[in-house]
Order: sequence, then structure tokens, then C-alpha cells
Amino acid sequence: MTTILYRDDSYLRQCEAIVSYTAEAAIGLDRTVFYALGGGQPGDTGVISWDGGEVEIIDTRYGEAGCIDHLTAAARALPVAGTRVLAKLNWERRYLHMRMHTALHLLGSLLPYGVTGGNISTQKSRLDFDTQASIDKDEVTRELLGLVAADKPLSCRWITDDELRSQPELVRTLSVQPPTGSGKIRLLEIAGTDLQPCGGTHVRSTGEVGAVRISKIENKGKHNRRVNIVLDQ
Repeated sequence: MTTILYRDDSYLRQCEAIVSYTAEAAIGLDRTVFYALGGGQPGDTGVISWDGGEVEIIDTRYGEAGCIDHLTAAARALPVAGTRVLAKLNWERRYLHMRMHTALHLLGSLLPYGVTGGNISTQKSRLDFDTQASIDKDEVTRELLGLVAADKPLSCRWITDDELRSQPELVRTLSVQPPTGSGKIRLLEIAGTDLQPCGGTHVRSTGEVGAVRISKIENKGKHNRRVNIVLDQ
């Protein structure tokens, strides 16, 4: 299994690691700061370098048996198992994802509906809500900016599978359930605002989200409202 360092510290930009395996165009490491695609958040990109070589990582995905695959553009010139490497993120891209992901949690706290889908990117992000209600774009943007200005702290903690089953109200996503079976689930808490299972990467406080606004609200079906957000800085 790959030790996942970003779960404890999303601000780590690089780490030393040992190559566990290579398979086609993928590199497995014993530990990583790279986020693997999941929960609507893209996999990280960056560079893995070692004595005498370097390769660009174009995506990160979950592999088999708890391993994380760092995907390259080609299978040639990959480091062999046992090689000590430096894994370094494309930090600018990752930090935008962290701001966006946190902003979506704030948006979800303002709209009390089930979430049927979502997506995060550097340019725009969205949540889909199970509702027929009309959503006022300007009003929700003002409320969103109010939560950002409040500079509320974020923190994570772990609960057991049984604790989550006893608190079903924590799960707001209707289309995807939190992964269970490992014995523990990570909760993200925004002080006084939001508490739910989430394995993504986030900023330390809502003030870091910066200038965010709702760019568009779309009707995507009788019971589906898609709310898009963008960052203005």
C-alpha cells in the first residue's frame, strides 16, 4: 500500500520516496504527496526525479491493493523498483483545487439539498443539487463571500465505519457514498459551518478561498440544479 501524506498535510509540496513498482506507464511509490483522482477532484500532476533521470507525471489514479499509480506519458526510462526518488507536485494547480474544493463545501452548506454530483477544476467547479427550488445567484454569492470573509478554520478527524452508520445525516452525496471497509473514515469540518466525510485536499481556513462567485445556475432536469463557481483571483 502507498502511504498517503496529503491526508494529514495538504500543504506538502514534495516528498522523498522509494519506487515500489513500475507497470506500463505507471510508477508506484511507498509514500506520496500526489492526490489520486476521486470525489470529483482531479489527480495531481508534477514531476518524479532521481539520480540521473526525471519524468513528468500527467495524472494520478488509484491502482490495486491500496496502491497509487503516478501516470507518465510513456513507459520508457522509468526508475526501477528500489530507486530513491523525489516526488514534486505542480503546486499552483493543486492549490487551486484546494481552494475550489473548500469553496464547494461552503456552497453545499448554504444550499440544504442532497448533492447528486460535482466536479473540480482550476477554471470552474460545480455541484449538482437534488431540488426544484429556484436559487438566487447573487444572494448565494453574497453568502458565500460572507463565509470566506469569516475566515473559519478547517480541520480533519477520523471516525469508525460504525460511527458513520449511526450518523447518516453526515453524508449529503446521493450518487457516491464514502468508502467504508478500512475501519475509519475521514471527516472534514469547517467550524460551525460544515461537517461531512471527505478525502480531498482543502485550505486551512475559508479566507484562503479568496474571491469566489457563482457564475451560472443550470437546470439539468426536473430535480437537478447545477451551480457553477469560479475564482476571480
